[in-house]
Amino acid sequence: KFLNLESIPCPLNVVKCKLALEKLLPDETLIVHLDKGEPEEMVKKALTEMKYCFKTIDENQHTMKLKIFNES
Repeated sequence: KFLNLESIPCPLNVVKCKLALEKLLPDETLIVHLDKGEPEEMVKKALTEMKYCFKTIDENQHTMKLKIFNES
């Protein structure tokens, strides 16, 4: 699954990310494309609090892509 959160302000990007994760099946992953800076920090913090694993799979000067998955 893919979620484009570019140009989505905080905290709306965190809310949209959480909603998308709730719809994932246990073996599915979510790719999130978001802006660097505060959006990146807020989403990563929320993912850590929710016990999701994530890694950066692509980034440039302004945006990044995170791959999010369940640890189970």
